[in-house]
Amino acid sequence: MSLYEAFPVSLTNSLTKQKEKFEPLVPGHVGMYVCGPTVYSDVHLGNVRTFMSFDVITRYFRYLGYKVRYVRNITDVGHLVGDVDEGEDKIAKKARLEALEPMEVVQKYTNGFHDVMRLFNIVAPSIEPTATGHLVEQIEFIRQLMDNGFAYEKAGSVYFNVRKYNETHHYGELSGRNVDEMLSNTRNLTGQDQKEDPLDFALWKKAEDGHLMHWPSPWSEGFPGWHLECSAMSTKYLGTTFDIHGGGMDLKFPHHEAEIAQNKGCNHEGGAQYWLHGNMLTVNGRKMAKSEGNGFTPEELLTGNHKLLERGYSAMTVRFFMLMSHYGSTLDFSNEALQAAEKGYKRLTAGLMLLDKLPPAGTGTTDLKKSEALKALADQALTNMSDDFNTSKTLASLFEIVGKINTFYQNPSEIAQIDTDSWDYVTQHFSGIIKDVLGLTVETEATGNNQLLDGTLNVLIELRKHAKFSQNYELSDKIRDDLKAVGVQLKDEKGGGMSYNID
Repeated sequence: MSLYEAFPVSLTNSLTKQKEKFEPLVPGHVGMYVCGPTVYSDVHLGNVRTFMSFDVITRYFRYLGYKVRYVRNITDVGHLVGDVDEGEDKIAKKARLEALEPMEVVQKYTNGFHDVMRLFNIVAPSIEPTATGHLVEQIEFIRQLMDNGFAYEKAGSVYFNVRKYNETHHYGELSGRNVDEMLSNTRNLTGQDQKEDPLDFALWKKAEDGHLMHWPSPWSEGFPGWHLECSAMSTKYLGTTFDIHGGGMDLKFPHHEAEIAQNKGCNHEGGAQYWLHGNMLTVNGRKMAKSEGNGFTPEELLTGNHKLLERGYSAMTVRFFMLMSHYGSTLDFSNEALQAAEKGYKRLTAGLMLLDKLPPAGTGTTDLKKSEALKALADQALTNMSDDFNTSKTLASLFEIVGKINTFYQNPSEIAQIDTDSWDYVTQHFSGIIKDVLGLTVETEATGNNQLLDGTLNVLIELRKHAKFSQNYELSDKIRDDLKAVGVQLKDEKGGGMSYNID
């Protein structure tokens, strides 16, 4: 029997609002799409939590023996300021501010995103498509929606007809919203007179004069709508019906709601069978937001360079902290919570390292009752992970095993009574869940210091980049010269990148 048969997964489906047994479309295979970042700024900690949650989900499916195709996109066009149909593209706006080509902005922040993912040991997706790389598919998607009567063109822009769709479907099934209630709460926005209904959303927008990002289409020189991109990319790589679609809670409406409508309007299928949503981060009980001044970047967490942080924390401590809460629950940052996570992480990894120092099992008279009880702890950890990927409860089971490991170390006669098959089973899954599922690596003090140094230097490198882009050459040269004075040699690379060597 496979592990996924022995420990069947159940998950909370946002679409049905119920916990359901996971039944893949193809036995032994999982197709999952997760909305990736819009690459116009440095990745923030809320992004990290979302992608870490789906990293653990992907890891666990693979650990159980599933073959997983994990698709996570890069949004590099079409996401407008304010998440509405009017206004400037977020990437184009950043390009204007930094006097760069839009694709320079995309490359810069895509590289930064990947660096942060590696820092927190988040595995790369199977496929990472970009919106600009799939314009042909998006244009064809729009054609089909128009042919099916769910989209219309006005003055070079194309809009999805929500009222028409709602005649035969339910727009709002994911978020639980009602079309009439939404209409009564809709604000009048500039340019909305092009729409037949205020609830309609853009599939293709005609580019205004001066718009930096635009491509030819049958309707105008323009750019695709944000919602359309994910429908086109998810169905291209996973099919018109696939297993799981994930993302942050903030994407449930309108982004994911619009995706379902587009998919059904085009393909008569809603896309994913299961919708999973990660919850938000809070800081001392308040929502994490730039406007609140309480948003941490990954670099600030590593260095402690933030007014709300008492000191820096290692990447694995932060990862462990995020694992202490279920992905669907809010997660509150505080110094006390991070310090508790640091202690828990060290205790767990200390237990892992202690395995190699234990005497062999099964050298005495076997106690079957004790052996089975120990094996049951490993089973419980797997059962907890299969219960909607409950990392919090899984950690509790792992800590029970740590307690047994400590007992065996202090009293070798105890482990002598455990039969070797049970002990091998426990150590295999104890180590496997920690490393392969939860993605935790063992940090020594030197490792933590190196990460702190790397984080600090990367912050200084980014400051120098911004200084150069702003033509503040005096500050740029000062950062370079000051680092050189303490033995750190910066090297400018082609494409605007920088690296460093320590003498």
